[in-house]
Amino acid sequence: MSSAHALSLPVIDFSQLNGSPQQRQAFLETLGKAAREVGFFYLTGHGISPQLLADVQRVSWQFFALPEDDKLSVKMAHSPHFRGYNRAGSEITRGQPDYREQFDIGAERDAVSDSAAPVWQRMQGPNQWPQALPALRTILTRWQQEMTQVALELLRAFAEALSLPRHAFDNLYGDYPNEHIKLIRYPGRQESESRQGVGAHKDSGFLTLLLQDEQGGLQVEVSPDNWVDAAPLPDSFVVNIGELLELATNGYLRATVHRVVSPQGERERLSVAFFLGAQLDAVVPVYQLPEKLAQLAQGPTSDPLNPLLREVGWNYLKGRLRSHPDVANRFYAEYLNNEKRP
Repeated sequence: MSSAHALSLPVIDFSQLNGSPQQRQAFLETLGKAAREVGFFYLTGHGISPQLLADVQRVSWQFFALPEDDKLSVKMAHSPHFRGYNRAGSEITRGQPDYREQFDIGAERDAVSDSAAPVWQRMQGPNQWPQALPALRTILTRWQQEMTQVALELLRAFAEALSLPRHAFDNLYGDYPNEHIKLIRYPGRQESESRQGVGAHKDSGFLTLLLQDEQGGLQVEVSPDNWVDAAPLPDSFVVNIGELLELATNGYLRATVHRVVSPQGERERLSVAFFLGAQLDAVVPVYQLPEKLAQLAQGPTSDPLNPLLREVGWNYLKGRLRSHPDVANRFYAEYLNNEKRP
């Protein structure tokens, strides 16, 4: 991997959205510029208490410190909904294993029992929670609720920055969105070992808000082969655009490629990601941007090996099947050979 250049991501103060009319307008202009030019930025002034952020990190470390048997009791391979624990090296990005230990949850819902329902409905369902750490469910559920409000407000600010109606994206988010939280621990790696904490990729939803600890490793490709470090900034989230916004704006906004380089030696890294997704049965339209913006939209980029689809449920499922082969083989085997559409 090429070495990253010095940090150059914008810092945006979310509290300005509720400031004076001048502050609000300045915020929207800054947001629009950051989204268009970089697709990544730091969000400060978000209103989530430092205590809750500390609690989320503390309980995440407690989970990863559990005995192996307790973690494996909730391993993702048990869940057709792609919820639960994975050992380092279990998830695949661009054909290579990611050396990160992780725990995934989504919106807590009943599984879909209708056998005639589209296959991507199987992703909806209950989470797995470790009995040995009941605080994990309590704290993460609260964090999910608060993060949803921040992320939705930010999504609506994006709509305003694009000169769209404030609630333009609300129907895509819907009543049953595919929200997703991932606790991630990156163990230290030796110089002779792969440093792929997570390989270069784009996120599939609307927005990702990432809570980092003090250990760096996240890198953003701001232009081809030009990587910058998203170094930790206390009490902030690193925010990035997902493919849904790229599709919805016909490529005016672009989901930015990013990766994580594993720490070396005895060091380790913790991050907690919140992904704001869309309702699984939604189909992403192209929104009519003002002419001056629409002229700059060049269409969404699409990897021939992992094409973008406007059908939200199938697009999400396609990504999960590629990333989690153990779950795919157990619960979705009939869709693996030809990636049959539901």
